[in-house]
Amino acid sequence: MARTEGDTWDLASGVGATATAVAASRALAHRATLIDDPWAEPLVKAVGMEMFVQILDGHGGADHTETDLQRMAQGMAVRTRYFDDFLTEATAAGIRQVVILASGLDTRSYRLAWPADAEVFEIDQPGVIDFKTSTLRGLGATPAAGMHTVGIDLREDWPEALRTNGFDPSQPTAWIAEGLLIYLPPEAQDRLFDHITALSPTGSRLATEFMPSMAAFTGEGAEDVDGEERWRKLGFSDDLADLVFHGERSHVIDYLGGLGWRVTGDLVQELFEAHGFENHEDDMAEQFTGFQYISATLS
Repeated sequence: MARTEGDTWDLASGVGATATAVAASRALAHRATLIDDPWAEPLVKAVGMEMFVQILDGHGGADHTETDLQRMAQGMAVRTRYFDDFLTEATAAGIRQVVILASGLDTRSYRLAWPADAEVFEIDQPGVIDFKTSTLRGLGATPAAGMHTVGIDLREDWPEALRTNGFDPSQPTAWIAEGLLIYLPPEAQDRLFDHITALSPTGSRLATEFMPSMAAFTGEGAEDVDGEERWRKLGFSDDLADLVFHGERSHVIDYLGGLGWRVTGDLVQELFEAHGFENHEDDMAEQFTGFQYISATLS
């Protein structure tokens, strides 16, 4: 079913299932010792989506070759390392306030080595926040930083909810919007960056991604007729074209630059090479040409 302005979800349906897919990929990367995220696998199994549980139990069937699983693990390792390093560098530079937007099953509040006085705010749908918090508590996990959970849809007045939960807009902040933008309507993407800028004093930092084309998710203009099948092999039962918001979007790098952010980008293809991973040259990879992870500092 196509996205609508006021739709909601849980971690086993619709766009929420993509958060579980990400955690499943993190679990594979952890098993391969590419990242350190011991909580990803138990969270995925607690959600209980059969397709992801089977992948982690080694019963994914012929649809999931060893190459598929390796590709999932390596791709998520590149992504996770980038945002982990961003936060580590931000706190090393003295930033003590961090906001994780659309946190899903992200466990950075629990697994990173935070300074003793760091405060981390996680924002996501109330049901997602409640599920993760209670599940990790049941597993005996404790946050490694001062943690504040904010249950609200990012299409609502999340800045006010953030302030109500102790956020201080006068303090430099490190923000991450990881794997989020395509799931926001184009105008909501702009509002997100507008709000972040309004809440950020000089020296604040932001990490997100820039996708030049939505073709890999919408199928528009894609030459690979088996593109949807490729996504299903990676665990998605829904058509991704129905989970993302369509329409022309602002150029993320240019938009942030117009708001006063100094932006640098890293091509994901080059990050694969930097980490010693093989770049797969196929139609799917071609649709991600120009895909970048970006970081920015507010001037």
